[in-house]
Amino acid sequence: MHVKFFAVAGMAVLSVATLALTAQERPKITGVSHLAVYTSDAAATDHYYRVVLGAEKGPDPENPQGVKYAFSATQFVEVLPVPPNAGINRMDHAAFNTVNAEGMRKYLSAKGWKTPTSVTKGSDGSRWFAVQDPEGNKIEFVQPAANAKAPNDPNAIGHHIIHVGLLVHSREAEDKFYRDLLGFRPYWYGGMKDDKIDWVSQQVPDGHDWVEYMVTSGPSGSGIPANMTQQTLGVLDHFAIGEKSVEDAFKVLQAGNRLEGRHDAAPKIGKDGKGQFNMYDPDGIRAELMNFHATEKPCCSAFTAQDPAE
Repeated sequence: MHVKFFAVAGMAVLSVATLALTAQERPKITGVSHLAVYTSDAAATDHYYRVVLGAEKGPDPENPQGVKYAFSATQFVEVLPVPPNAGINRMDHAAFNTVNAEGMRKYLSAKGWKTPTSVTKGSDGSRWFAVQDPEGNKIEFVQPAANAKAPNDPNAIGHHIIHVGLLVHSREAEDKFYRDLLGFRPYWYGGMKDDKIDWVSQQVPDGHDWVEYMVTSGPSGSGIPANMTQQTLGVLDHFAIGEKSVEDAFKVLQAGNRLEGRHDAAPKIGKDGKGQFNMYDPDGIRAELMNFHATEKPCCSAFTAQDPAE
């Protein structure tokens, strides 16, 4: 009888542990953390992010070889030396903020996703880990440092990175990760022509920033097309800074003689009805200045979620 009691108790403990594993809750994903890009000319890239865009330069909390250009306490662009095998690729990874990096790692692991065995602690006290999405894009989840401070960047052209864009071949394949597993929500979709979808915006589940699928021909997971140029890839792999008025931001850049390198001739209205202005770093990665709110009716689909906050 005594032996049976412990056997039953052991089964009960096992059942509770199993239940806890299957009921693992996903920690909140609150917004964009950063985009990590490569540079082949550190001085020119430093000038672009620090002077042209006005971000604050600082040490990279994740990689001592990199540099961090901060737009807010929890959002930045990470610049890394271009590795020898990069080819035309100039994006290392995209990252999203979460309230609990270790909880997110355990959640993904419990759902069968391949994860590292532990999170990494950044030099600033942040915690993070990286996985691959269904098409092989490297995606990080970052728990910002508890004492994260707003940067001293009075000349920043904006303080809120509202989305990151990635080359994607299969909307359906990517949705299995971003929507089904992580809970991202539809925001808007459209294309250069009304009968073709080129862009699909999926908002984070616990905020209003989003990831933008930059849909390209080819089978899922086929990587960078062989005929794609570095310039075209840089248009696809990008980040966007939110603006109350892109027109006003453009005037600030003009007045400060900060319109250097490659950029649009002037602001325009995008297919989503929002004002936008595109600029490119020395290696071709696009920074898109974008209005928080549409001023014209969008093509292709209506917005289905709230805009990011100013």
